Amino acid sequence: MSEPSVSATADATASALSTPQGEGAPERRSVIPVFIGLMTAMLLASLSQMIFATALPTIVGELDGVDLMLWVTTAYILASTVMMPVYGKLGDLIGRKGLFISAIVIFMAGSVLGGLAQSMPMLIAARAIQGLGGGGLIILAQAIIADIVPARERGKYMGVMGAAFAVSSVAGPLLGGWFTEGPGWRWGLWINIPLGLLAIVVAALFLHPSARRESRPKIDAAGMVLLTIATTAIVLVTSFGGHTYDWASPQIIGLIVAAVVAGVAFVMVERRAAEPVMPLGLFRSRTFNLATAAGMLTGVGMFGVMAYMPTYLQMVANVDATEAGLLTAPMMLVMLITSTVTGFVVSRTGRYKWYPVAGAAIASVALYLLSTLQFDTPVWVTCSYLAVLGLGLGFSMQILVLIVQNAFPLRMVGTATASNNYFRQVGASIGTAVVGSLFTSRLLELLTERLPADALAASGGTHSLTPAAVVGLPEQIHDVVVQSYNDALTPVFLLMVPLSVLGVLLLLFIKETPLRTTVDKDAVAESIEVDGMTSDYLEPHGEVAQGDEAQEDRDAELAEAAAPSRS
Repeated sequence: MSEPSVSATADATASALSTPQGEGAPERRSVIPVFIGLMTAMLLASLSQMIFATALPTIVGELDGVDLMLWVTTAYILASTVMMPVYGKLGDLIGRKGLFISAIVIFMAGSVLGGLAQSMPMLIAARAIQGLGGGGLIILAQAIIADIVPARERGKYMGVMGAAFAVSSVAGPLLGGWFTEGPGWRWGLWINIPLGLLAIVVAALFLHPSARRESRPKIDAAGMVLLTIATTAIVLVTSFGGHTYDWASPQIIGLIVAAVVAGVAFVMVERRAAEPVMPLGLFRSRTFNLATAAGMLTGVGMFGVMAYMPTYLQMVANVDATEAGLLTAPMMLVMLITSTVTGFVVSRTGRYKWYPVAGAAIASVALYLLSTLQFDTPVWVTCSYLAVLGLGLGFSMQILVLIVQNAFPLRMVGTATASNNYFRQVGASIGTAVVGSLFTSRLLELLTERLPADALAASGGTHSLTPAAVVGLPEQIHDVVVQSYNDALTPVFLLMVPLSVLGVLLLLFIKETPLRTTVDKDAVAESIEVDGMTSDYLEPHGEVAQGDEAQEDRDAELAEAAAPSRS
């Protein structure tokens, strides 16, 4: 059989460009119902996070576990983080539909267990199970969109996905406040059941399964286990270090050693794995490295603020849970508008580089402003600072995912998307753990220093302080508690500013290349095969082969490579 001719290659390319969906993709009219299902699943994950952020002070007071507060959030983020590369790789290997539905079912199971929880350990375990499913909801949703929408048009969809976080971040605190003050915080978990069922129905009806592989895929089980061990050890170090255990303690040193050993072993395994869960060749791409590092730094600041700001507002601004949710609305409204508009502009113009640069710079300014808050700062000032942060996040979050997806062939888009989000979530895990650890330890220290022992005992102890309990304290004790909350949290925001500035510097070096106008998986795979590249196609070229070049350059290289061997 003859190799493809130049004219045949050109005809195939023209056909792919004229049909953006590409071969095997669903018709355009089926994109909208699929997108609705994906958005519903993403709302499951993001709503759950924000509902808990608002209800957390009441939950830990009711279950008597202020000292375990950070684990309610960290357990979810940790579990979802370690599962992201797994879902991404398995989606590329066996298809995404079954995995997507399975992730929703696992998330719902965790929600049921959390709704029945009678203790903090049980609630933390439920949140971990939620995370095992939640790790697949966002990754698979982003990868499925990449399967059916070309990169040039994908910006507007990614922008709306970013807006979904903004919507849930407004609705989540409101629902969390309403549930907390009304039927109870457990309804923040029960609400996931009807939403999950809706997402399953839409996925089952409208999401078409990918074509089956002819050969049985080889699962990188060893790589998955080692990645889980390394990630868990890293998060435990940031959570326990300097708080539960001294930094020089055997426990912390042991965790650091475990993280290093598991990390080295992971690299060795990935070098030899037939289908590595996180191909090392990804890191030969400058675009991937810069966008991923910047996203990781963004995750530290974003989740650190979003996880603890509702608690801060309830305690310091003396508002109830519902009002705390409303006070975060300016941040999310600005983020919603910015993310949506930016996505449509990127799809229209094809230009994207300066949006995440500007976003990271604005977020740096916002973090500094938040670090200047005092316990008597007017509420409208706090809201305006949060709005500035929303502006920065709206410019950058989803565009970074699009940049990474555009740098790799479609057959690897799940793996690349998952790896990028994995490191962002590692940043979120570390950020949440560090902020929570510093905040909690400093808060307990300040309360112990500033309150007499009898007053501390009369208030129920440091582990049982809730917003309602603080409001009922005598004025003198109330002022000390409020001041302590402020002094414990706001300095942590200042520590994040240099990290955000570093993200700005990294993003300046990203090379802007034209967004692909096709999702034809076979065309990309053929070009890789003609160029003599194996499944580890990244290695022979130092940079990502054809990943950072324009679409026209890819086609020209394909034609040139095919020409000498045509019949």
